[in-house]
Amino acid sequence: MTSQEDGTDRWHDERLLKRATNLGRLLFSQDDDLRAVAAAYQQESRAFSGVVYAHQLSAGIGTLVKDLELVATCCILEELVGRVMYIPLG
Repeated sequence: MTSQEDGTDRWHDERLLKRATNLGRLLFSQDDDLRAVAAAYQQESRAFSGVVYAHQLSAGIGTLVKDLELVATCCILEELVGRVMYIPLG
């Protein structure tokens, strides 16, 4: 689900992270500010469902989609709770 589909595309980063956590979903972002919010949550030992992050210049969309598919296929949410996973993976 995208933030546009969810009607949350204008929400600030912390609210998006809370929304994803409440829905029990990972949050994918290329936004450095959201990554910083997740890092602050980690430092404060605050729970969140997990973030998959890719820098905007790190890879093409095809690579990112393949890596996201791999994460969705091979990981369970509980493994990524409270973590930030960086992609591209290889």
